[in-house]
Amino acid sequence: MTPTLVPHHPRTASAPPVDPAARARDWAEIQERMLVPLYEAAYEHLEVGAGSRVLGLGCGSGLALLMAAARGARVTGVDSDRSRIALARERLTPDPELSGERGGAPQIARLVEGEPGDAADPGRSRFSMITVFQPIGCTAGDSEGLVPALRAVAPLAERGSPVVLAGWGPPERCATSAVLRVASRLTERLRAGGGWRPTLRDDLEDVATRAGLKPDGSGRVACPFGYADLESAVRGLLSTGLFDAAVRATDQAQVEKEVTEALHPHVRADGTVWMPNVFRYLIARTP
Repeated sequence: MTPTLVPHHPRTASAPPVDPAARARDWAEIQERMLVPLYEAAYEHLEVGAGSRVLGLGCGSGLALLMAAARGARVTGVDSDRSRIALARERLTPDPELSGERGGAPQIARLVEGEPGDAADPGRSRFSMITVFQPIGCTAGDSEGLVPALRAVAPLAERGSPVVLAGWGPPERCATSAVLRVASRLTERLRAGGGWRPTLRDDLEDVATRAGLKPDGSGRVACPFGYADLESAVRGLLSTGLFDAAVRATDQAQVEKEVTEALHPHVRADGTVWMPNVFRYLIARTP
């Protein structure tokens, strides 16, 4: 979903350009909230609160950071997506006019546009927790960039600090997996992978081990995807970036058409769209 962890590729000349700001807004306003139960479960499990120093990799538009800050944590977020970081700053930088802080509102977060290693801040203590809430396990190779990212930031955390990794649950418990198969079918024309694949049981443990981390517990969380209507569902799902390869293989209109068709079984009588899903999180520890 976020460019920090998912490889991006140049679009073909036949594909219409995507407005990065519009897609980031769709992510922030429609899709990101679907993962709130995941954020809350991890924070509750690790008792995040005052004194916690949280680093969010691929922080996107900052909702997870905002929730940690609301618990009293000091938060830092890093993402290479300029549009999403801009939205995170809107969320996490207080407005002096509204806060009454005429001399300059206190910063509740540090946000970095760049790569994971750019999160280092010599002026602050080491982090006590690292989160990677971008779920893996639904597209081929979606964890490849995660291992070097974790290796880069592990030294920035205290020894034994928890690292939260997230992944899709079993396909039979994720209604959205049927929609994601659209991407796999359309990307076959590229013959370059990037399509949907079944989640493997040890995906998260494999990433943690390859990154030099020690698995230390896990949990499952229900994260239903609910949308006001079909149009919102299509916009939200496309904002994840999971259908980018399909757009390159065909075109935007074709992808939107096929995603809409795949969503029809999940449309309720009132026009809303509802897809039950289960996500898994792993707690690993830094060396």
